[in-house]
Amino acid sequence: MSKDKRRQYSSQVVDGPTKAPARAMLRAVGFADEDFNKPQVGIASTWSNLTPCNMHIDKLAVEAGHGADAAGGKSIIFNTITISDGIANGTIGMKYSLVSREVIADSIETVAGCEGFDGLVAIGGCDKNMPGCIIGLARLNRPSVFVYGGTIAPGKNHTDIISVFEAVGAHAKGDMSLIEVKQVEDTAIPGPGACGGMYTANTMASAIEAMGMSLPNSSAQNATSDHKLQDCQDAGAAVLNLLEHDIKPSDIMTKQAFENAITVVIALGGSTNAVLHLLAMAHAIDVELSLDDFVRIGERVPVLADLRPSGHYMMSELVAIGGIQPLMKRLLDAGLLHGDCLTVTGNTLAENLSTVAPYPAGQTIIRPLDKPIKKDSHLRILRGNLAPEGAVAKITGKEGLAFTGPARVFSSEEETLERILDGTVKAGDVLVIRYEGPKGGPGMREMLSPTSAIMGKGLGQEVALITDGRFSGGSHGFVVGHITPEAQQGGPLAIVEDGDIITIDAETNKLEVQLTDAEIAARLEKWQAPEPRYRRGVLAKYAHTVSSASTGAVTDDL
Repeated sequence: MSKDKRRQYSSQVVDGPTKAPARAMLRAVGFADEDFNKPQVGIASTWSNLTPCNMHIDKLAVEAGHGADAAGGKSIIFNTITISDGIANGTIGMKYSLVSREVIADSIETVAGCEGFDGLVAIGGCDKNMPGCIIGLARLNRPSVFVYGGTIAPGKNHTDIISVFEAVGAHAKGDMSLIEVKQVEDTAIPGPGACGGMYTANTMASAIEAMGMSLPNSSAQNATSDHKLQDCQDAGAAVLNLLEHDIKPSDIMTKQAFENAITVVIALGGSTNAVLHLLAMAHAIDVELSLDDFVRIGERVPVLADLRPSGHYMMSELVAIGGIQPLMKRLLDAGLLHGDCLTVTGNTLAENLSTVAPYPAGQTIIRPLDKPIKKDSHLRILRGNLAPEGAVAKITGKEGLAFTGPARVFSSEEETLERILDGTVKAGDVLVIRYEGPKGGPGMREMLSPTSAIMGKGLGQEVALITDGRFSGGSHGFVVGHITPEAQQGGPLAIVEDGDIITIDAETNKLEVQLTDAEIAARLEKWQAPEPRYRRGVLAKYAHTVSSASTGAVTDDL
């Protein structure tokens, strides 16, 4: 093994006479003699031209490689997959979305573990490849930096992908013509970058920055900007600094760092998917994190950002006033962040924030702490006889804080969407979508199409929706997901019948059906689990190995 402490993995692959075959292979891909003495930095790229979120990441990976090379390393770019939620939503293809998070993590771990990379840069631009990247980096626990691909520019008339989904509902209601829907479709997605609101992509990028695993401002840069190119170069160089000081993800991704991430997600009004992904990321680095931590932190952290989907502004507008760094400085000064957490800069969070200027006077995107949009968290962890192990709701208060109504029960997302669009669903209903959990779906699909149709039909404050599936960061309204145990495993959601009265209370954090324990037990006694929907392939393997949503829906909890 090399005496260079920065090369503890690559030296096993390329040093000494017996490694001549490995060196011969690497010479063919561009290694020179001197490169074999340099730390190797793997650049994990999630490039694909199947989605605007990732269509530019090949160029960003090259820039990260330049940064690592200029700092004295030897970069090697490799690819992993991505899928597009925006394209797959509302179809059976969405069953593969959450599965892709595990495939991405597995592939990064596999390539880096096999090839002996000493450090890594991972670049993600969409919902699942960001937590997938972090899970892979955490498992490897080698000096690493994550880079966010950046946010998209707004479409014409301040539109984005959610505008298109909601246009479908508006057309079904009769408020929008097909020509008008086509006009929104044609102009809402103007180019590269992740979906423009505080949806899952921007939520997870912000959480990862707050955790310290990306460089300051990485989460708040436009996808097609010089700032993003520089961010990539800086990330490549930062890995060499981390190697020099032997700073690994386990030194950064501590319990306190996860608490910082949760705090920032709440302040930004972020996606419910952050709960699922942060639990999985903590599992990967062996940090104990639970739904109760979201409850505890949520009691003292307010929602401050007026960002879509429930607010007005887009991420690009937050970028223009300074991103999340001034918000984090404000939270730190208020004692809501742990300033002593180490970050990928090699400095602590407090040191990184010490020179950050406040937001410009007069801006209205981020509210003052004493004038919040909501005084406590919008991410509500609900429990009760429908969710003994917990459920996750996103309640900003604009929808109200409680809802009671009769159940209208469906066993798939597609059936629900049809009944919303054809007028079967009425004001006052509580829609129940079951058998869409991690095992039952399998894959825990997002219910973006039904929730967008509800909003588009003007029922956002008059209909509630509960599911053992999950929601897009773009979903809003009175919605509850991640109900555990899921229906496929005999959770109480499996025995709800049409007309049962369901109450959702975001103040007492309860999700209840008006049935006695004896009635629930009697129905469960008669219940039989449906046959698995898949018996071969990746979905079957996923259903066999995946854990409960309440523990992050991980696949390596063996």
